[in-house]
Amino acid sequence: MRKTPFLIAFLLFCIDGFGQDVPRFNPDTIQTIQLDSAVNITAERLSAETFIRAVTTDTSFYQSFRNMKKYAFTAENNIFTYDKKNKVNGKLYRKIRRNSKAPWVTYLSKQDTGHVFKKNGKYELYTVEMFDYIFMNAYESAYTSGSGMGRAESANAGYKEKLKTLIFSPGRPVKGLPFIGDKTAIFTANMRQYYDYNFYSATYLDSIPVYRFKVTVKPDLSKGTKDGLMIKELTTIFDKRSFEILGRYVDMKYSNMLFDFNVQMNIEMQYFGEEKLPVKVSYQGNWNVPLKKPERASVLVLQKDYRLEK
Repeated sequence: MRKTPFLIAFLLFCIDGFGQDVPRFNPDTIQTIQLDSAVNITAERLSAETFIRAVTTDTSFYQSFRNMKKYAFTAENNIFTYDKKNKVNGKLYRKIRRNSKAPWVTYLSKQDTGHVFKKNGKYELYTVEMFDYIFMNAYESAYTSGSGMGRAESANAGYKEKLKTLIFSPGRPVKGLPFIGDKTAIFTANMRQYYDYNFYSATYLDSIPVYRFKVTVKPDLSKGTKDGLMIKELTTIFDKRSFEILGRYVDMKYSNMLFDFNVQMNIEMQYFGEEKLPVKVSYQGNWNVPLKKPERASVLVLQKDYRLEK
């Protein structure tokens, strides 16, 4: 399998709401947040630059995914795949108890129907394979100290680092991803002219004071200019008390002669004691690459009941 389509596959989930058998999981801007009335928070010496700097330098968001390996927890994974008429043609459901020591995973429930696996046992779609690459590998491995990012000792490790950048650090350039690597760098001096920046005071999970920083494409741009911008929206939720990231929503869409895609992704964190850990990850989308079967899929990951075990 060639690596470039494998990488691109992660990105390529899109919304296409016609004739579905079931509603797709909705990775809309974070649903557990309640905005306060619009306020001017620049008086608190906050500006768009404050948030941009925090988005591009934060490491705690990715570290939270690494820290979850220290815990036992329950995870539910739902995956739907769709045919060209957007009818569900494959379903995969897994309920997993993640253990804090080997054996790492206990399956509480595991069901699949339709076009999920090939005859050789491999997944039909790159998108589903990528889901396992990111999440199941995490469930089935031990916690190790260290940053875990920025190292690329082999070709495979290098591609893995690119994937981590796409997931955990949107807004940064991704070198080595053909045709789109530089389009993710929305905070460069040249790209900022195309985006509006808005920030609001809000409440997350009914009690946590936060800021919502929302980056969107300017509405008055020409259609051609808008079409050339890959990231349509990037919303980040910051805990006011620590300025760490609690949630992220990204909407990406791009099309050229080689491929087209449209992805929406939402990731949310929650505190368990003093630890910030992931509780919800959702994706949906379609993608199309020449000589490859078009793919349509939606994914919902829920994780709860984090606990330390002796």
